[in-house]
Amino acid sequence: MKQIGISGLLRRKFLAAGVATLALVAGAAGTAPAARAAAWPSQPLRLIVPFGAGSSPDQMSRVIGQELGKILGQDVIVVNRPGAGGNLGTFDIANARPDGYTFGISITGPLVNNTLIYKKLPYNPATDLAPLTLAVQQPNVLVVPAASGITSMQGLLDALRKNPGKYNFPSPGVGTISQLAVELMLQHTHTRATHIAYSSSPDALTSLLAGNTQFAALPLSAVMALVKSGKLRALAVTFPKRSPLLPDVPTLSESGVPGVQGSAWAGFVISSKVPAAIRKKLSDALIQAIHDPAVSQKLTVMYMDPVGSTPAQFRDYMHQELNRWGPLIRKLGLAGSH
Repeated sequence: MKQIGISGLLRRKFLAAGVATLALVAGAAGTAPAARAAAWPSQPLRLIVPFGAGSSPDQMSRVIGQELGKILGQDVIVVNRPGAGGNLGTFDIANARPDGYTFGISITGPLVNNTLIYKKLPYNPATDLAPLTLAVQQPNVLVVPAASGITSMQGLLDALRKNPGKYNFPSPGVGTISQLAVELMLQHTHTRATHIAYSSSPDALTSLLAGNTQFAALPLSAVMALVKSGKLRALAVTFPKRSPLLPDVPTLSESGVPGVQGSAWAGFVISSKVPAAIRKKLSDALIQAIHDPAVSQKLTVMYMDPVGSTPAQFRDYMHQELNRWGPLIRKLGLAGSH
């Protein structure tokens, strides 16, 4: 039998120890994600809102975040990161440390339309972000100043046809649903009007009341107070069904303009690098929070329709939105305009 020297034995022991160590490391690596998911959350969560305090996404995030904190047993701290039409804060969500303690909310522009409108985004919503749940929808309402004398959708279309190119409509920004829903309506009805972009819904409403613009499609939360006070008249909702908040106002389809659907929406997202088990725990908790009766009631009072979809349903919805608005964005020459 061949004898092995001391150096050979040491070498073999070293190699054996190395193999054992590697096996332990491999085993630890295999159990680490499960262990992290089981321990999560063990500290407060940060909820990034890519818009300023008092905005619709901010208000709804605070309502849902409070209930979410109760469910998870941790505080949920809202952090406002406004800028670049929501792109800045949405990038912060995608670029956050992927430990599950930072997530956020975003809307149509940063998650869908801006992928076409901006030449280059610092993030890719399809690969850098994972959907958690579609939180709410806000049907837009076509409104005119009450003093305009227009009392129906047909009346607005007649006015547009009699005065081609003389009517203006505002929106809170280029590529927003408030612009695109009207542009789609104009195409379907073969009418013309000029879009004027403002920095916010309140500014758009100011232009409407001042007579600088003549009609608009804005979220319920923006127009309801003025509709109730009699300063604005609601003509139609840009949604497949009537809003329970405006039961007497017809849909565009009921008003003779089928095929136009445009609603503002907001959903929760997180870095796609966060482990799937943690994403599921957070998604399940968010859905539970949104479906809580007290939370749903608060959101309804804020003129929002609670949704609380699964991540897969939210992903499918964003894909539908891209297919819905992509051709129009290209046709209007908005693709790559920023």
